[in-house]
Amino acid sequence: MVSTGSQIGRSFSKVDVPPGCMALWWLGQSGFAIRAGSTNLLIDPFLSPHTDRATEAPIAARECAWVDAVACTHEHIDHFDQPTIETIARIAPKATIVVPAPIVQMATGFGISEERIVGARVGEAIRLRDLTVVPVPALHGIHMTDAYTDGTEESGGLVRFMGYVVEANGLRVYHAGDSLVFDGLVDILKPLSIDVALLPINGRSYFREQRDLVGNMDERDAFELAEHIGAGLLIPIHYDAFPYNLGYPDHLMEIARVMRGKVSILVPDRTRPFIYGVGHGT
Repeated sequence: MVSTGSQIGRSFSKVDVPPGCMALWWLGQSGFAIRAGSTNLLIDPFLSPHTDRATEAPIAARECAWVDAVACTHEHIDHFDQPTIETIARIAPKATIVVPAPIVQMATGFGISEERIVGARVGEAIRLRDLTVVPVPALHGIHMTDAYTDGTEESGGLVRFMGYVVEANGLRVYHAGDSLVFDGLVDILKPLSIDVALLPINGRSYFREQRDLVGNMDERDAFELAEHIGAGLLIPIHYDAFPYNLGYPDHLMEIARVMRGKVSILVPDRTRPFIYGVGHGT
């Protein structure tokens, strides 16, 4: 019997996570659920139907009443999905919504009260019960006209495009959001001792940029970034949702084989959450 999204979600939200570990569940595209202690966090959940979707999300937003917090890295639909955020805010009335400070008004425009929203600023840690979230800058753009930047020029000096480092149980998970590798990123991340790196692999290309599709790091960039920051595990993201903006995990695996790096790579299944801990495996 195949488990439904609601069954997986209920099981995930109650799993007993051992000390020194985190539970993770890939929700497709850039979406991840992370659990430590009794706290359930979603990052960039894109759970709504969309005419251009190549793959469906493993769970519907209406099945996420167990969520304690949602963190979105920037305002593109596959990271800041209005129907998903509105639904979770309604069915999980105590859930905190974290967004970059420049787009707080977009969240309040969804009908979410301002006291439930945290405007994330780079370097200012956010405590979410058993988890701590540290925002770090990303290099991206709303459109090609403002790419590739951190969005400060359009946002009164505040970083608009972010990644998040989630810390709990002595582990750190880095979710890059949408980003290229840029000068200074390794210097920001390496001292944080990242255990798990969730990195986009869809890359960028001339023809996609002509369609106003702002790109990201590709498979090689992701692998080399994970190596340079000393991550123990690399999980590719942002490659499966849209047929015109794909990445290729097999290519990532081949790069790792040829370059003989130290980082392990996991390509998870949307229907199989897992527990990760240094010395525990997956």
